[in-house]
Amino acid sequence: MEYLVNDEYGYKEDYTYLNEVINKTLEVENVRNPIFSITFVGEEEIQNMNKSHRGIDRVTDVISFAFEDNGNKLNREVRVLGDIFICIPRMQEQAKEYGHSEKRELSFLTVHGLLHLLGYDHMTKEEEKVMFTKQELILNATNIKR
Repeated sequence: MEYLVNDEYGYKEDYTYLNEVINKTLEVENVRNPIFSITFVGEEEIQNMNKSHRGIDRVTDVISFAFEDNGNKLNREVRVLGDIFICIPRMQEQAKEYGHSEKRELSFLTVHGLLHLLGYDHMTKEEEKVMFTKQELILNATNIKR
C-alpha cells in the first residue's frame, strides 16, 4: 500500500492511528496495492474545491476524487484510487458537535473518503445504509468508537 498524507497547514498532530483504519478498510474491501493521497486542508480551500467541483459554495468536511470513477484502471497489480481532502477545522468542529474525540471524527472521515474512492456513495437511502454500515463495521473493528 502506498499513500501520502499531506499536512500543508501544519496541524502537527500525530495521525499515525489512521494507518489502522486505512488498512482495515482496504482489508475489508480486499484491495491490494493501492495508491492514493490524503491532504489536510483549511476551510477556504475545501470550500473552493466544493464550489468548483460540486457547485456547492460552502465548507464541507471531506471531498474525494476517485480516479476509478470512469472505469480507469491502469494496472491490475496497482490500483490508483485518487485523492482525499479532509478539512481539519471542520473535523474539529464536528467532533465537538457530535460529542466524540477528534480521533473518532478524523478516522470516520478517512474511512468515508476512502470508501468513496472505492466506489461507494450515499445518494440514495439504500446506498447510504450500505456505506454507513460498512464505516461503522470498520471503525468498530479498529476499536474507534463514539
